[in-house]
Amino acid sequence: MSFRELPKVELHTHIEGAAPPDFIRSLAKEKGVDLSAIFTEDGGYAYRDFWHFLEVYEAATSVLKSPEDYARLTTAILENAANDGVVYLETFISPDFCGGREVGPWREYLHAIQEAASAAERDTGIILRGVVTAVRHFGPENARETAICAQQTAGDFITGFGMGGDEKSGKQGDFAYAYDMAREAGLQLTTHAGEWNGPDEIRAALDDLKVQRIGHGVRAIEDLALVDRLVEEGITLEVCPGSNVFLGVYPDLAAHPIAKLRERGVKVTVSTDDPPFFRTDMVKEYEDLSRQFGWDEGDFKALNLTAADAAFCDDATRARVRKLLEA
Repeated sequence: MSFRELPKVELHTHIEGAAPPDFIRSLAKEKGVDLSAIFTEDGGYAYRDFWHFLEVYEAATSVLKSPEDYARLTTAILENAANDGVVYLETFISPDFCGGREVGPWREYLHAIQEAASAAERDTGIILRGVVTAVRHFGPENARETAICAQQTAGDFITGFGMGGDEKSGKQGDFAYAYDMAREAGLQLTTHAGEWNGPDEIRAALDDLKVQRIGHGVRAIEDLALVDRLVEEGITLEVCPGSNVFLGVYPDLAAHPIAKLRERGVKVTVSTDDPPFFRTDMVKEYEDLSRQFGWDEGDFKALNLTAADAAFCDDATRARVRKLLEA
């Protein structure tokens, strides 16, 4: 079996960050917007570092102006993911970009995304769930408004709450109120931590936000007591190796700690983060990990079962996903 054919679970993607460059370029042309500065000559996204990446990300997002735009985006993303063998995908969706954190417009965007996701599930079988996401560098007050949007739309499709953005902006604990709101709505919780900041960032996420999963979390390896805590508490890491290497968190895959974390018993999973920005996809992630660490089909099946167990979905959906993985 090729890695493309292997059924996969992916827990860490950003809906705008998964937008194919050709899709954004075409949409910009339709709208008469010049985004040539954010593309390289070969058609990919162009940026200097993580913080410039955030600017380019927001520029690309600027042409996504309507629920219909997000429906088309969802269709394009799910088509690519299904082609890579993904059977279950979770994506971060931010009301900051979908309706300006106002519940009424947010519902319209969400309805369009769900309609596209339902059509993709009928056509290809891929299952999509949404994690409402606050943007850290937009501040705690905006995060509270985001949490209200999450509360009002929690259910079968919106199943989680998280936070992305600039990890060096503020502290995890600054957002505890928003997380309490999401928790009260029955949403499962994650946050980006331990990508750019060290182990203390992960510890703060666990202590102050009480999350079940950590986005990235790879720098836990610098504190073995923290690694032991992750194991003891059953915390799942949404690891994005290609993203970490591309952005320079680690110089190469050989230096990446995913294998060491797994060997010590941490629940690790594999995702692409913002795949076209980082010139990756799930097939490439698997091929690279197999080449570097000698992982085979059995290793990836185990990783995917771990991801299915950690997925923010109901038990019936989880059973469907596990059945697809076992097939």
